[in-house]
Amino acid sequence: MVIEKPPYQSIGIFDSGYGGLTVFKSIVKELSQYDYLYLGDNARTPYGNRSFETVYHYTLECVRYLFKQGCHLVILACNTASAKALRTIQQIDLPGIDPARRVLGVIRPSTEVIGRYTKTGCIGILATNGTVASQSYPIEIAHFYPEIKVYQQACPMWVPLVENHEFNRPGADYFIKENLFQLFEQSPDIDAILLGCTHYPLLLNKIRQFSPAGCTILSQGDIVAKSLANYLFRHPGMERNCSKNGNRTFLTTDNSTLFDRQAEVFLGEQVVSRQVSM
Repeated sequence: MVIEKPPYQSIGIFDSGYGGLTVFKSIVKELSQYDYLYLGDNARTPYGNRSFETVYHYTLECVRYLFKQGCHLVILACNTASAKALRTIQQIDLPGIDPARRVLGVIRPSTEVIGRYTKTGCIGILATNGTVASQSYPIEIAHFYPEIKVYQQACPMWVPLVENHEFNRPGADYFIKENLFQLFEQSPDIDAILLGCTHYPLLLNKIRQFSPAGCTILSQGDIVAKSLANYLFRHPGMERNCSKNGNRTFLTTDNSTLFDRQAEVFLGEQVVSRQVSM
């Protein structure tokens, strides 16, 4: 394993590829004073169709890597990793690695607030095959809002649309309309939709275009950013372990030139990354 430890204790943000950059962008906007170390496991993406065991193995490997770079807190900015690996890492692995470190995900913050956005009590989840199959969203939402009905729709073509820069082109219309039709066919009473994949905010305009008027569409970035701010406020010991120089470092397990080009699409600004090996 190649170790490139920066001279500060960053907040680690992990994703299987590029999608987590939409969460990263919101977190940096909310908490710009902290140092951040983003790791995209682009060499092994996508995670969405992989087994629970494989996603867990890959995610744990990347979390360990971020810990070795000095991160005391790691955010899994990936719905698939949050759904398939987070609980095991938190309960089984962290006590043996370092009980003082923490790994947080994107599913729980989203499910904690989703009930505020529905009047009908019917919520739609748009996500990858892996996230839908995990049943993580219905399970978590039931903890906070047992009265809410949850309807899920897998959208396997949406990530390729985004990564091939088709998200604002007519070619995306068919797949978005088809999956939204399938979602609302399950219940016409859905009045709030959560985008359960961090790629999907780039499709937000088209999702709104083909959704019923008055339906609320929620992206996770701002939700996760506010949840992280609250977490750091409630855990001053952890907050003190996060350095504050405003640094942002980007790492990828694949070609850095390709990462930089794609990352600019997600962030709206240029980045310079480094390729690392697990």
